[in-house]
Amino acid sequence: MKIPIDPAAFAPFLAWLFKLWVRTIRFEPAEGNTDFVARNERGEPTIIALWHGEIFPVTAFGHTLTSQVVTFVSQSKDGEVIARVLERIGHTTVRGSSTRGGVRALLQAKRVMEKENRMAVFTVDGPKGPRHKAKDGIIFLAQRAGAKIVPIRAYPVSKKVFDKSWDHFVLPFPFTRCPVYVGEPMAVTTEKLTKEVLERETARLEARMLALGPK
Repeated sequence: MKIPIDPAAFAPFLAWLFKLWVRTIRFEPAEGNTDFVARNERGEPTIIALWHGEIFPVTAFGHTLTSQVVTFVSQSKDGEVIARVLERIGHTTVRGSSTRGGVRALLQAKRVMEKENRMAVFTVDGPKGPRHKAKDGIIFLAQRAGAKIVPIRAYPVSKKVFDKSWDHFVLPFPFTRCPVYVGEPMAVTTEKLTKEVLERETARLEARMLALGPK
């Protein structure tokens, strides 16, 4: 008789491995500053914006600063494993994405931000792309939460890039240097979020993120 194995059972080991991996990476702030953590702690709501392919290095960098974040995780089976790993390293997770359960997840994240004073983390081109094409959920959340958006990008020097994945997922090698670029906080409009306004604000954020990196 074949005994099914619950992938989530590996979450404690994966969380331990992640924390160990992070300790080996030498993060080097190359642009901007990290005072967004202190600002959030002072009661200024903050949302971190990142590209899906840079989840590992940006999450790793964030872990060196704080674990007081709320993270969006898809409702897929793989998402269950990811959620359990993130919770093991101190994140609060909400389940949903732009393709399933998105509005409910956004409202839940807003409540967590207000109640627990946590920053939100948002993969703006997830969960399925197109790569580096921002979606508008983050604009909705920022306006509802009265939060500013801080774009962050990470460029590990030694890495494995999974070119066949839609997001070109980046896995930094242990002991690598990793320059990190932090953008200026972006305040979103207070206008009614019509289709045109959402498109404009999303394009503004996308341009900021694409411009963030080595010159």
